[in-house]
Amino acid sequence: MRVGFIGLGNVGGKLSGSLIRNGYDVSVHDLNADFVAGKVADGARDGQSPAQLMQDCDAVITCLPSPAASAAVMAEMLPHIGPCKIWMEMSTTDEAEVKRIGAQVIDAGGAAVDCPVSGGCHRADTGNISIFAGCGRPTFDRILPLLTTMGRRVLHTGELGSASVLKVLTNYLATANLVSCAEALTVAKGAGMDLGVAYEAMAISSGTSFVHETESQVILNGSRDISFTMDLVAKDIGLFQDVADRAGVPLQLNPLLIEIFNDGIARFGPRELSPNIIKRLEEATGLDVTAPGFPSEMTDDEPEEQGAEVIVRR
Repeated sequence: MRVGFIGLGNVGGKLSGSLIRNGYDVSVHDLNADFVAGKVADGARDGQSPAQLMQDCDAVITCLPSPAASAAVMAEMLPHIGPCKIWMEMSTTDEAEVKRIGAQVIDAGGAAVDCPVSGGCHRADTGNISIFAGCGRPTFDRILPLLTTMGRRVLHTGELGSASVLKVLTNYLATANLVSCAEALTVAKGAGMDLGVAYEAMAISSGTSFVHETESQVILNGSRDISFTMDLVAKDIGLFQDVADRAGVPLQLNPLLIEIFNDGIARFGPRELSPNIIKRLEEATGLDVTAPGFPSEMTDDEPEEQGAEVIVRR
């Protein structure tokens, strides 16, 4: 299968790297020519344009920063979609938007999948990230080898759009975890606790989480670097709010998270690293919530493994 990949940023660059590293015939495109050149040096082809990629490839993956960016790229590709072509949307996007564009792809004779990832850039880099996939089962079976090359755990979530709902749901949970970890660590500092001890207490207790075990470490290091920014958090929890509003579910916590991150963006800028939401508390208290012995960035020390489908309990 010849694969096109559009969007070579923090996540897309790593996911495409897994395909290239494992021998797939990959053509790439990005507005940043240096990103394209880097992947060509690794063994990819220069795809030239979205339209050319759709003409040349069996499956084209998009991994872009916003629904608007995906829509613009798809407008270029749609005239070239026909039978046996697959569009795979790996961006974090809106359920309604992926269904809208996916319907156009299907009407043109192609297949559409929303297949966002979850688990952090460090796991995307090693092919050990988790992937959700929303599409019909026959399409899922066609693309499963691609997904299990890019990810360790692959979950078929149902029809098109279902993966995007679950992606923004899990990003909402991660955001709530991040804010609560920031508050807990700041309170520990204010109460005079050793922050190394506080980290371990949280890690071995009922209060632990994936976010604590990863992001709390770079918070305490002071780098706050997880290759994810406040504007992207705001986008994701905004998309989650849209899902809740369409479902008629009155939320209390998510609107507060939106308010917190809008304030963080106003104070520190949209491209500020998302764990630096703790700076709101550091500034309010005058505390420095850092400690020695923690890494400046997260790395995945698990060896790369071929992924597998996650089987849902029935």
